[in-house]
Amino acid sequence: MTGLLGALARNTGASDTVREITQQPGIWREIDGIVAASRATLDGFLQPLVARDHLRVVLTGAGTSGFAGQVLATTLARRLGRRVDAVSTTDIVADPRGCFAEDLPTLLVSFARSGDSPESLAATGLAEQCLSDVHHLVITCNEEGRLAREHSGRTTSCVLLMPPASNDRGFAMTSSFTGMTLAALLALGGTAYAGVAERLARAAERITQDGVFDKNIGALLARDPERIVYLGSGALRGLAAESALKALELTGGAIVTTSDSALGFRHGPKAVLSERTVVIVYVSNDPYTRQYDLDIIAELRSTMPPGSVIAIEAGTDGTPDEENWLLHGVEDIEDAALALPAVVCAQLIGLNAAVLRGTRPDNPFPSGEVNRVVRGVTLHRLPH
Repeated sequence: MTGLLGALARNTGASDTVREITQQPGIWREIDGIVAASRATLDGFLQPLVARDHLRVVLTGAGTSGFAGQVLATTLARRLGRRVDAVSTTDIVADPRGCFAEDLPTLLVSFARSGDSPESLAATGLAEQCLSDVHHLVITCNEEGRLAREHSGRTTSCVLLMPPASNDRGFAMTSSFTGMTLAALLALGGTAYAGVAERLARAAERITQDGVFDKNIGALLARDPERIVYLGSGALRGLAAESALKALELTGGAIVTTSDSALGFRHGPKAVLSERTVVIVYVSNDPYTRQYDLDIIAELRSTMPPGSVIAIEAGTDGTPDEENWLLHGVEDIEDAALALPAVVCAQLIGLNAAVLRGTRPDNPFPSGEVNRVVRGVTLHRLPH
């Protein structure tokens, strides 16, 4: 743990969040072992489903859990050769017949930290009401949650439990997000991802232990940004959305954040730019896609103040500086996996920004207007 993180860990309002960010490499190694030990069960459940020509895979969750699906969707579609859609539980609950308009054989993959959010269980029930053939892969951090208990022991469901420590106590999802994302990649991607978890863990350890990242985060926040924009293409579009949410949540809304794709940003959202805006671009490992990321970086750097456009990318060549943050040892992996160490940077930005502004990251909304597990949702019956 770096000196900066060590100091934050002693902050009584940040200790849970610091621990949950820094424990991620260990959590990923543990999940690698959990999936390996469950391989026979997972394959027995998943392989007959994936063999169906018209199978649709729906990745679902709310908020951060929903962004896990966005990170994974395109990668798993290529890997499985099947239609894979990321659809949030909030969209399913609000418009189930629209989300399940085609009565196709469906694998619903549910991501849930607690499994107690109102929409989590409702989404699985609505899928069964709208579809004639649906199976469930439940990936959750809480064995005692309603979602896990409801689906345990069912022949049409498989529950994959994350390590108990990944059920984050802090307000914002950190290790729960990366743990569930990795678990889905390993479970559905099979042996194609052998050894990837260890490489991701080492890359993340370098981020939390290398003083260069301390310095870079300090320089970014010294600009006192009032707005932070995250951009990413393909699988990294979901990463950008999750990154923006982390800064918004951890600072209690003190910093306005937004996200978009490298190409989409020019189509109106670019209006958010101001003298006190920082733009962070995640650069794709895909040679074709990264061209668009590099284009938007060059364009923005030509018009914005020096130091306000930051590129985060995998690589060992070149000298890292305050505008170019390098993730080591992950240069040849798919973007869905690259998202895991990359999001650690965003978690640390949000954490440090919160502390600088006097917000307690473990509970940035002490009055309860925003809750760790969503409350206040009235679930309405869907007519037959």
